[in-house]
Amino acid sequence: LANAESFVRRNADFVIEFQTDVNFGPAVMNQFDTAGIKVAAIDIPMPNATFFGANNPRSGFMGGSYLAQAAVAEYGADKVAQGYLVVGELPQSGAIPAMRTGGQVAGFQAELPNFPADHILKIDTKNTLQESFQQMSNLIGRIPAGVPIMVTAINDQAATGMLRAAQQAGREADTIVVGMGADETETLAKEPRFVASVGYFPERYGNYLIPIALATLAGKALPPAVLVNHVMVTKANICEFYPDTACAKDAKVLDYKFPQEA
Repeated sequence: LANAESFVRRNADFVIEFQTDVNFGPAVMNQFDTAGIKVAAIDIPMPNATFFGANNPRSGFMGGSYLAQAAVAEYGADKVAQGYLVVGELPQSGAIPAMRTGGQVAGFQAELPNFPADHILKIDTKNTLQESFQQMSNLIGRIPAGVPIMVTAINDQAATGMLRAAQQAGREADTIVVGMGADETETLAKEPRFVASVGYFPERYGNYLIPIALATLAGKALPPAVLVNHVMVTKANICEFYPDTACAKDAKVLDYKFPQEA
């Protein structure tokens, strides 16, 4: 609110807004609406603002289906059927980001429709590595020894915390992780059990947001939502997106097929 008031006092023409608690949106937007300031909201929708960010259902579905295919390739279908899917959620951010973690579960189930529902476990990550680590540490003792632990989460930081908990518990060999964001490039490149992540490319967001701002100020009509294009980033292709990170030449490459009909 203090930031919003500061922008109003300085007569900002346009505001790019990003904060992770959906409950604060109306109060923040009231400041801007009263002042007639147009807004683009990143990832968490704000009333009367142009939404820019993830295609949450599709990106989640990509990650979940990739995780299922990678787990079957790693452990075999019979063993995967005995395993557990653990999803790191972010309830505080509301319904739109929940479509991401919901999509992860839906994508996983599209590949493995008979996977037991009571083997799908969810934790609240609070959007931090530390909380994800703690909650996964609390949970992992409930998972029988020797079965696959298939991990995905709202973002790479949460997924990394969950992987660290599995490592500390001595369960790394049982664990396979697919992240969200592809912005923890060192983790993706170096951690053997972190096999892939769905690319969001936040470093490119300005290439969308500045044209959105300029078009709005010029009076151009915009759709209510502008969405990112997502791709799967793996150890084998990470250098194509982040040239400072080397591709692993000997990495196993999953012949991933997006389940378009599902």
